[in-house]
Amino acid sequence: MPADFSLRANVINLFSNTILPGTIHVSAGKIRAIDLDAASAPDAALPYALPGFVDAHVHVESSLLVPAEFARLAVTHGTVATVSDPHEIGNVLGVAGVEYMLESGRAVPFKFCFGAPSCVPATPFETAGAEITAADIEQLFQNPEIGYLAEMMNWPGVLHRQADVMEKIALAQRYGRPVDGHAPGLRGDDARRYAEAGISTDHECFTAEEALDKLAVGMKILIREGSAARNFEALIDLLPEHYEHLMFCSDDKHPDTLVLGHVNQLVQRAVARGQDVLKVLRVACLNPVLHYQLPVGLLREGDPADFIVVDNLQDFQVRQTYLDGVLVAENGETRIASVPTAVVNNFHAQQVSAADFQLPAPAPTATVRVIECFDGQLITARHDWAARVENGLVVPDVAKDVLKLTVVNRYQPAAPAVSFITGFGLTRGALASSVGHDSHNITAVGCDDASLARAVNLVMEAKGGLAAVGPDGEEILLPLPVAGLMSDQDGYHVAQAYAAVDALSKRLGSPLGAPFMTLSFMALLVIPSLKLSDKGLFDGEAFRFVEAVV
Repeated sequence: MPADFSLRANVINLFSNTILPGTIHVSAGKIRAIDLDAASAPDAALPYALPGFVDAHVHVESSLLVPAEFARLAVTHGTVATVSDPHEIGNVLGVAGVEYMLESGRAVPFKFCFGAPSCVPATPFETAGAEITAADIEQLFQNPEIGYLAEMMNWPGVLHRQADVMEKIALAQRYGRPVDGHAPGLRGDDARRYAEAGISTDHECFTAEEALDKLAVGMKILIREGSAARNFEALIDLLPEHYEHLMFCSDDKHPDTLVLGHVNQLVQRAVARGQDVLKVLRVACLNPVLHYQLPVGLLREGDPADFIVVDNLQDFQVRQTYLDGVLVAENGETRIASVPTAVVNNFHAQQVSAADFQLPAPAPTATVRVIECFDGQLITARHDWAARVENGLVVPDVAKDVLKLTVVNRYQPAAPAVSFITGFGLTRGALASSVGHDSHNITAVGCDDASLARAVNLVMEAKGGLAAVGPDGEEILLPLPVAGLMSDQDGYHVAQAYAAVDALSKRLGSPLGAPFMTLSFMALLVIPSLKLSDKGLFDGEAFRFVEAVV
């Protein structure tokens, strides 16, 4: 049972929009009373108490940590809850993967709200490890811990009122769960029809104009700033007028950046730009709790004692984080102990050789379709380039940053899918990862076939992981034995290990901020325009396969 205590601070009330000095009395994990000095202004000598931060949309798996370890790191930054879509592990293990996440989350004092994955597999154009049907979703909704229908990525299916898609949305409505959206670039009448189907949020807006279209039809907009996709700068100026309908999210957050900060960084940045602090805190703390009906206290009498204490309202340095009256972090140090982690997986791939990645040229001269990736974005562009042909094979042109990209099926033996990519910037070696959204086959990029094969085989030998391989024998592997997505180790250790493999990827030439995160999205077919699945090169705008070599 948590201890009773009292705490004096400037108390922030996001319902009355007041900041007043007072004393918070906590008993049996709840706020028994708040005694305010009603006639006073904030006391400069006191810290500030406010509701905890909530990440309104995150795939915990992207941190490479199991939920219990994610929580240990997140609470140090004042995060008390997440709205978490477990469709990554769902694509690998199905409902059993979702149940694994629930079990791990229960082991620690943190408020995870997991959703029922709506699109597993994400498309029929890739090989996943499992399927989650409408019947499975109804089974998940029997559990009150499943708080919503996770992002409906099949927006064409929504617009065409496809029967299986609408059945899943209807189930969410029947069980009183909100439905998350995922519709990059959808505007105008299409955005209206998407919202009218029952979609309540979107976290994929790349421009303010797109966000305004979706706000106009009643959707809540999540301002995303993660390790790969960063839309804060494009959307933050919507806050003064639309703060009641906005939330902050990370979507995907690698462990090295989670060690440094979380939602608190977005709050700090927004306030530094001159945004009203109470409006910013409504976006960061209040709106997700109300929208998803989270069991998270909001610093009111009778609420669970979930709140944070910060030094000031400029840098939001977190002194303490409390959950149900328990001090779970203090002065940047977590007080949540590590717990043993079970290992579950679905990995049946076979070893590859350099010859498996060869791409014959149909003629002495040929054209290749090349994916262009962008730092900080999930979208890609398409280019037709004159192929470099040697000995009858299409080969990378490293001097022009045209590298080889491959996706290897990890669930069953199959020939690798091979294409080309620019924007990755490697000048030697290769990278490989078993984190490959959404089906999580092995995705790799490299300057030569031998390096590609070595990097892929390192990941296969570990049954999941991130690998960076240099031409001179230098190589680093971060094993991810839990579903090929997450480590079973201490979160801070994983952050250090990730930083090491990330640093090698950059020594190999990549200028990208998060090369492995960007690599993981090169198989994300639901984001245009050109991506690669284990079945081939996919045009996300035409929604069909195309040839890599024309």
